[in-house]
Amino acid sequence: MPEGDVVWRTARQLHEALAGRVLVLSDFRVPRYATVSLAGRTVTEAVSRGKHLLIRVDGDVTVHTHLRMEGTWRIGPVRDYLPRDHRVRVVLANETWQAVGRQLGIVEVIRTSREDRAVGHLGPDLLGPDWDIDEAVRRLRAEPGRAIGEALLDQRNLAGIGNLYKAETLFLRGISPWRPVGQIEDLPDLVEVARQLLDANKEHIDQITTGSRVRGQQNWVYGRAGRACRRCGTVIRRADQGDAPEERITFWCPRCQPE
Repeated sequence: MPEGDVVWRTARQLHEALAGRVLVLSDFRVPRYATVSLAGRTVTEAVSRGKHLLIRVDGDVTVHTHLRMEGTWRIGPVRDYLPRDHRVRVVLANETWQAVGRQLGIVEVIRTSREDRAVGHLGPDLLGPDWDIDEAVRRLRAEPGRAIGEALLDQRNLAGIGNLYKAETLFLRGISPWRPVGQIEDLPDLVEVARQLLDANKEHIDQITTGSRVRGQQNWVYGRAGRACRRCGTVIRRADQGDAPEERITFWCPRCQPE
């Protein structure tokens, strides 16, 4: 699933292409909004909220989307024809640019004044102007017995972190994904590391946590099950964590991150 840095970058690209311009076409290919037209309205801004995208249009209208696992927004010069790809869920176009949303997990047209109904449950956004480390830590500490690997992925605690940054953050601080939140002494430092990782990667495609841009050397433990730890040589492990349907695969070094 695309994480907060990817969504932040997508929002910026949408903003650069659409904001301040009048839509000449909107094509919603989801049954509920099939008859909705935003043509003639001006896009005011496109912003990210954790892993959610909000494209705001004048008249108290917001196009709310979520990429989920495979969703993308592709932006290019406007064309004389609409894409026929069955994966397309939304097309928004002005006289210059066309934004095509494919395989989006969520597509909603909502009132801007009521966006809280869609994203109000989210915790502080690691890459947002509302970032509040004290509030994020407070929310995490509200469940001291919960495994930190699960708590970091709960978007109600802090918004934007996903499986990759969870695994890499915990490795960098030597914390097992199964350690209870209440047993972590410096929780603010852990959260700040996660924020720094997302912030460092938001401007480029690669998600680098080791400092190396060499392919295959960009991460410490994520996706490296069965390989040697870059620090100690111990075999990296992987396992499912969390209860269905929220369980996710986690990666860790049993020596560098003792339980």
